[in-house]
Amino acid sequence: MEFHPQPQPGTAKPWAFPAPERGTLPNGLTVLRCHRPGQQVVAVDVVLDAPLDTEPEGLDGVSTIMARAFTEGTDKHSAEEFAAELERCGATLDAHADHPGLRISLEVPVSRLPKGLALLADALRAPAFEDSEIKRLVRNRLDEIPHETANPARRAAKELYKQLFPAEARMSRPRQGTEETVERIDSAAVRAFYDAHIRPVTATAVVVGDLEGVDLDAMLGETLGEWTGNTAEPRSAAPITADDTGRVFIVDRPGAVQTQLLIGRIGGDRHDQVWPAQVLGTYCLGGTLTSRLDRVLREEKGYTYGVRAFGQVLRSAADGSGAAMLAISGSVDTPNTGPALDDLWKVLRTLAAEGLDDAERDVAVQNLVGVAPLRYETAAAVAGTLADQVEQQLPDDFQAQLYRRLAETGTVEATAAVVNAFPENRLVTVLVGDAAQIEEPVKALGIGEVTVVTG
Repeated sequence: MEFHPQPQPGTAKPWAFPAPERGTLPNGLTVLRCHRPGQQVVAVDVVLDAPLDTEPEGLDGVSTIMARAFTEGTDKHSAEEFAAELERCGATLDAHADHPGLRISLEVPVSRLPKGLALLADALRAPAFEDSEIKRLVRNRLDEIPHETANPARRAAKELYKQLFPAEARMSRPRQGTEETVERIDSAAVRAFYDAHIRPVTATAVVVGDLEGVDLDAMLGETLGEWTGNTAEPRSAAPITADDTGRVFIVDRPGAVQTQLLIGRIGGDRHDQVWPAQVLGTYCLGGTLTSRLDRVLREEKGYTYGVRAFGQVLRSAADGSGAAMLAISGSVDTPNTGPALDDLWKVLRTLAAEGLDDAERDVAVQNLVGVAPLRYETAAAVAGTLADQVEQQLPDDFQAQLYRRLAETGTVEATAAVVNAFPENRLVTVLVGDAAQIEEPVKALGIGEVTVVTG
């Protein structure tokens, strides 16, 4: 029998995260463009300077309703017509609001880019904000809230933010508002928020895709370049503060067969020099199936399907007022909640006492750096990361430099960073589960005062 010769790997090519070209339109809109040969679906991310802490008092969620309303009609098209126009050019348009700001994302075939940009420009320039559409979006949001409360992971996150941040801080309250605040939102409130914060001079558009032969300057000038708005004074944000005194909150869910875990505190953002080492160390702790937490809690003990450790930027600023959430999350079966937490704390103590080993560090670098080209195969992935950098006030080459620094970070540095990120006595723990079964075993661990709250 004759077999086809086995394919052999080619020579590896050097790779770096793509560098954008930066420019500004006459209306003040900043533009980052990035030519990616072969990417026939162009991604456009528009970053708007409308963070959640600018929402008026008592109207938490107005930013989310406004974001959803951008696709619900303009001065040229009704909501139905706008959706049909997007479909005709094979485009998708999404928007969402979060603590750093609001983002609108367009994906469209390069052959339909002029039409896609025109629709995006219309949505930004003259959204309709019709009373009937705003009322429908408010009803939809109110319908979502009970489902989020019923979801253990969402409920744990809500409680952690409430307990970690001061009551007066916007971060202590749900991102998309509560029933009480969302009910107050109407078209006038949405329009007022739009008028106060949405303008080209404080916005950035990121365009990524195969731009060969595309007169992007002309397209932008005829679409996003027609968007006008007032100038704005620079905003200053108060530093993020949090109380990470070690303590435990049990959100009671009688009869729950599993306990949802969320353990967290805040740390520095991506401007912090320790960020690369912290990323590497956190990955070793709980970033993959081979991490320490999974190896003990999943493989050895069988308590869980998986536990993850991660760092998520809440707000990033060059002036040092930003912060990131450092957290460990997962779920375990109810009877083993106490033993699982005990073993989790033992992992943290062992890490502090013995440190990481070189093999763990090498695997983490390979997984984080070695597979980066696969992560950024699509235009949308590149555009999203460039938009993150804009939103977080980072230089355009930050991601490229991050991979270089990850590869250069040693085992000792990674150990020190992750130990400082997750000190065993400075973690706020939220457990969503059956308090009758888990309260006493958790108290016996001595990881902090235990408080039971209603589900």
